[in-house]
Amino acid sequence: MANASETTARAFTDLLHLNRTSAKGYQEAADEVKSSELKSQLTQYAQQRSQFASQLEQQASQLGISAEDTNTVESVANEAAAAVHRGWINVKAAFTGNDDSSILGTCETGEESALKAYDTALQSNDINPSFKSVLEQQRSEIQSAKSWISSHK
Repeated sequence: MANASETTARAFTDLLHLNRTSAKGYQEAADEVKSSELKSQLTQYAQQRSQFASQLEQQASQLGISAEDTNTVESVANEAAAAVHRGWINVKAAFTGNDDSSILGTCETGEESALKAYDTALQSNDINPSFKSVLEQQRSEIQSAKSWISSHK
């Protein structure tokens, strides 16, 4: 981490874990919904989040960050919250009979959490400019996903 500030390293680690977890959550949601349109879109969002994680890994490598060995309190908390979130999709599905609207509502809540995490990272004054650019682009795509989900619930 010699080339990156502690703030950049922490933001990277937290967002990397968040995107890996989001990819899993979206895939689980895609498996639960009945609509083929929703299945397709949620699968695309799962793939998108995997790509976000890959982009973050590449950026981290350029900055000298190794997140594989780094767990911050925030990333552990985010992972725990995301695991609960994925579990909630399964619980909701069991009680609602796999109601697509309820599953989308849960995905929307996940997107709100992701946006907050990105906003927190972007508010840092000492984040690397190239890393910030990647985060802004990803945040924009997450906002678009949230809007799509909101309009389809």
